[in-house]
Amino acid sequence: MNNVTAAPKVVKFGGTSLADVEQFKKVKAIIDAEEERRYVVPSAPGKRYSTDDKITDMLYECFNLSEEEKPIDELFGKITERYDKIIEGLGIDLDLSTNYEQIKTAIINHAGRDFAASRGEYLSALVLSKFLGFHFIDAARVIKFKDDGTFDGETTQELLSKKLSEHYRAVIPGFYGSMPNG
Repeated sequence: MNNVTAAPKVVKFGGTSLADVEQFKKVKAIIDAEEERRYVVPSAPGKRYSTDDKITDMLYECFNLSEEEKPIDELFGKITERYDKIIEGLGIDLDLSTNYEQIKTAIINHAGRDFAASRGEYLSALVLSKFLGFHFIDAARVIKFKDDGTFDGETTQELLSKKLSEHYRAVIPGFYGSMPNG
């Protein structure tokens, strides 16, 4: 018998794959079906049906409203309600209220369009890591960009390799990272 362990696999799930509770359960079944599927990169929840809104689109709209000095409470409430329904439906013990408040405050205080859009992946990763029982790794700590906005592959490789070596399984949000200034 061969004692060689198969290389770990990174799996990426798009918005449709994480649109609701049932989709999260399907993602878990896919990951559980193969031991090598150890690192997961989730997107923000996409459309549940043709006329539905994607979480990322709603976050962009929250950003636009804040830029126009208009309230975002109602729209942001739809975002938090969607995540809370997923959490409840998955039966996990997870309270994102502090995260919601931090995100909402940052958007209102003009943290930036990219920041606003990235929060969907961030929240999905928190939910999915709890549901799977995997470690959460914030992409801002391991995915790096240079001052000019280009991807810093060398630094990312170094940081990500070190972090992944510390965790057998992990969920890492997609879509964002950080620049030298944070």
